[in-house]
Amino acid sequence: MTDQPLILVLDAGTTSTRALLFAPDGTPSGLSQRELTQHYPAPGWVEHDALEIWDKTLACARDAVAAAGGAGRIAAIGITNQRETVVAWDRQSLLPLHRALVWQDRRTADACAALKERGLESAVQASTGLLLDPYFSATKMRWLIDNIPAVAEAAGAGRLALGTVEDWLVARLTGGAHLTDASNASRTLLLPLAGSSWDDGLCDLFGVPRAALGEVVDCAGNFGSTDPVLFGGAIPICGMAGDQQSATLGQGCLSPGETKATYGTGAFVLANMGGVVPHSANRLLGTVLCQLGGRRTYALEGSVFVAGSLIKWLRDGLGLIGSAAESEALARSVGDNGGVTIVPALSGLGAPHWRPEARAVITGMSLATTRAHIARAALESMAMQTLELAEAFAADGAAWTSLRIDGGMSANDWMAQDLANVLQIQVERPAFVETTALGAAMLAGVGAGLFDSLDHAASAMRGAVTRFTPAPTDIAARRAAWAKALAAT
Repeated sequence: MTDQPLILVLDAGTTSTRALLFAPDGTPSGLSQRELTQHYPAPGWVEHDALEIWDKTLACARDAVAAAGGAGRIAAIGITNQRETVVAWDRQSLLPLHRALVWQDRRTADACAALKERGLESAVQASTGLLLDPYFSATKMRWLIDNIPAVAEAAGAGRLALGTVEDWLVARLTGGAHLTDASNASRTLLLPLAGSSWDDGLCDLFGVPRAALGEVVDCAGNFGSTDPVLFGGAIPICGMAGDQQSATLGQGCLSPGETKATYGTGAFVLANMGGVVPHSANRLLGTVLCQLGGRRTYALEGSVFVAGSLIKWLRDGLGLIGSAAESEALARSVGDNGGVTIVPALSGLGAPHWRPEARAVITGMSLATTRAHIARAALESMAMQTLELAEAFAADGAAWTSLRIDGGMSANDWMAQDLANVLQIQVERPAFVETTALGAAMLAGVGAGLFDSLDHAASAMRGAVTRFTPAPTDIAARRAAWAKALAAT
């Protein structure tokens, strides 16, 4: 390993947390990863142990620091995280007061429905860019206060801290800093897109005490240093962004109109909208892409709740495949889906439907159906969900001319080509598909002064790409089958 400074990225995802090292030229090394336990205490409820997130992230980080040759080799830390997940902790002890409520959790669907019935959604969307859905953080925060005595007690005593995962990690890394970057803050329903910080009216509407929230900061800068005890020396924390915003930056979508899709646990499409606050008439989301020097770049976003988690369910829940990689070979082994269509609403339907009560369906099976047909239909559902988003983006004036893809599922060549064929646009995949971590490294590099801009960081750190060119494809039958199956959800 050379003597060049390294960037340590902590990537706290939904199913695992990990640490990676990046050289200033974008070369990754030192990967350490540990799975996170998924807790499902009731139907529609999804929780994580916040201490497990911290302990395993710390263990991964220590592995990476050792691989680097010590804390002195690391110029900066960048953090990226599963968004909307809420942690409640005690400011004094820095101990969690309950399990974290994960972004997939649907327990506040009734609370969101009640707010909709009061006619509040349009005003909330105009301010925050978001819809009234349990996906977002604010109603989860209120649920914790209303239902967990330790959380309510801490709130009454002024000791309560509420935050998303990057905030929780910064608190533990620094010994108490309470900070959230603007990209994550914009996912809570408590930050106006055009406002610099939390809105008192929104906090009152959702019943979230503003005093429990952290300071809203840029996505790159000096956010404090780690406790020297953790890694044998203090390391500055210089970059933070939610995972989907981070992936957008890692894909080099730095100019208005450039669009990426990440296929991980869910699927998330973001289009750079520049400095224009986005307003969707087609149930897409407006969000902060990044904030640098107090200036914001915005994005239009479409969120699909189930992507890679569908393949994981076929593997672990049904036992139909032995590995995620097997799905590609099975899809190629049959000429079509055999009439099978899957709408993967295992956690409800996201954009553009926003139906938390929807449930998955598999239609069109017969005695001739094989597991290969089901695997192919599962992969085809990714393109159909993406097509729905493409049409919504176009209706909002943000039509795609190409699509940059990443995330674990994007390594599937069959799925990437199917996306190109269905969308009839060129699909581009980087050689290093884990662009979520790369984006955080770029931000940390800017915050630490290794690069003078994100453009500079992107030109230095992004690598080669593979392009998938669309073939003429008649998808009328697939669209009809999809529409019929969708109605059945």
